[in-house]
Amino acid sequence: MKKTQSKSKFPVSKAEGKRLLHQMQLIRRFEEKSAEVYTETKIRGFLHLYVGEEAVAVGVMQALKEEDYILSTYREHGHALARGMDPGAIMAEMYGKVEGCAMGRGGSMHLFDKNIHFYGGNAIVGGHLPMAVGMALASKKQGKKNVTCCFFGEGAAAEGEFHESMNLAALWDAPVLFLCENNLYAMGTALEYTHSEQQLEKKGPTYGIETATVNGMDLLEVMKAAQKAVDYIRETGKPYFLVCYTYRFRAHSMFDAELYRDKAEVEEWKKQDPIPQFKKYLLKEQLITEKEIASLEEAVEKEVAAAVDFAENGTWEPIEDLCRFVYSENQEP
Repeated sequence: MKKTQSKSKFPVSKAEGKRLLHQMQLIRRFEEKSAEVYTETKIRGFLHLYVGEEAVAVGVMQALKEEDYILSTYREHGHALARGMDPGAIMAEMYGKVEGCAMGRGGSMHLFDKNIHFYGGNAIVGGHLPMAVGMALASKKQGKKNVTCCFFGEGAAAEGEFHESMNLAALWDAPVLFLCENNLYAMGTALEYTHSEQQLEKKGPTYGIETATVNGMDLLEVMKAAQKAVDYIRETGKPYFLVCYTYRFRAHSMFDAELYRDKAEVEEWKKQDPIPQFKKYLLKEQLITEKEIASLEEAVEKEVAAAVDFAENGTWEPIEDLCRFVYSENQEP
């Protein structure tokens, strides 16, 4: 188990501290509720939860601007919420309702919202890395100053797309942030069985890409590392590789029997839970009170309940629209 000790603080204001805690709590409760309604068969298909990794999504989003592009994996609920996507639109999408962010046609793994430049949610492991390089290159050629941030897991770093994307990004000076969420097990195989070099951060320099690691269980450290990475990209126009060591507390998906890791290991990692850690920091710095924390938790509970109500009351797509958006040579788009 890889642990990275925090060595410095990234100070936050009282208002910012509450906002950040609210975001992490919202992601945690949203995911817990998603699991609940999944067992009631209201959400079908695959469901990959982000419980335990909240500090990465929330921390990285603080460094990104409104005009920046974001691509993610199938474990993207946390990224979407941290980016500002409406919880109701996400829940409705997972329910398969028309009011969902992709009109109910994408489901849990394909969240999408062009208004906030959130371009998926991609189900193919590593498939979105070349897309990220292409989008970053397009931005560069168009004279834009935005960053393309690509979230992926360590499993994707064993795919050919990873190496091709890193190579081309370095070759073309594409302004892309390669953000690896290393939770050590990919779908269900330990890192030691999939990578001959388990220190993934060593892969970046081989392509001449600036690289760093961070304790992904510490929100403040993630914020600091992400800001440094994004500042570098904006200043140089070159790619950056940031490896966040994190851990998912739940199984890979709702179908996962989770026989590949010891329960004691999971409990040990839970001691680094980013939400209690950040609460402790805010209390210690007198940026929040226990009463305010309780109030935030109550507000989050209401937000998630409202999202579920929105999805429950949503509209099923009519059968006659089954072929809508499916084009043929003789059909007008």
